Amino acid sequence: MGILATLLIAMALAILPMPAWTIWFRPAWVLMVLIYWGMSVPHRVSVGVAWFTGLVVDLMSGTVLGEHALAYTVVVYLVGRLHMRLRLYPLTQQALTVFMLVLLYQLIIYIVQGFVGEAPSHHFYWMASLSSMLLWPWLYIILRDYRRWLRIA
Repeated sequence: MGILATLLIAMALAILPMPAWTIWFRPAWVLMVLIYWGMSVPHRVSVGVAWFTGLVVDLMSGTVLGEHALAYTVVVYLVGRLHMRLRLYPLTQQALTVFMLVLLYQLIIYIVQGFVGEAPSHHFYWMASLSSMLLWPWLYIILRDYRRWLRIA
């Protein structure tokens, strides 16, 4: 129940209304939570959870069905393959890795939206990876303490 609660909170943060000028800086909340759980408990959060979560996000946001599912699945697969290394990295190096993973996620979304003819044309589109990187240390600490409090292993 603890993992599901964090995913639901991340989905709520993902659809939270924001001022128009800040919309490009919205962190990839759901992806960052999936990265954390995929890194911490890869036997519980893996490709299947990422795929299902992506479908729910697609339905919530009204995008092409499978767009986020594909992107989340690719990123969580990579996290699952590298989870032992990622755990050992200091928070600054983890933040840089999250930056690269969110960039990969955004690239996949950009390509899929390009196929449909709805690719974002604003150069601020890529700023979400920067804001995600900056918020990663705090999110990591919050989720780590939450995991320890609930004894999720």
